[in-house]
Amino acid sequence: QVQLVESGGGLVQAGGSLRLSCAASGMIFSLNVMGWYRQAPGKQRELVGTIRNGGGTTYEDSVKGRFTISRDNAKNAVYLQMNSLKPEDTAVYYCNARRIGTTMSYWGQGTQVTVSS
Repeated sequence: QVQLVESGGGLVQAGGSLRLSCAASGMIFSLNVMGWYRQAPGKQRELVGTIRNGGGTTYEDSVKGRFTISRDNAKNAVYLQMNSLKPEDTAVYYCNARRIGTTMSYWGQGTQVTVSS
């Protein structure tokens, strides 16, 4: 059974930093593209960025240069380092795993990030 468990969310002032972690189990981690999504109140869930097994990353435009995604295949973990946080980054952040070559996609339960102005 695939499980994704996020941690590291919290309350931070604008300009601050947070590091989210996602621990994966029940799957072959290296066969999945890992991603971070977020959903703000009243808005649709949006992609923050992704990272492939080889380390290649993509980012949503508003987080480029501020957020960094990394993964540790030995630990079955993916991370989201968030710097220079803004109030508009406030959202529930979700970890996602998408099995390469399939439509299988798994989600974590989400972790709340709140940025105060």
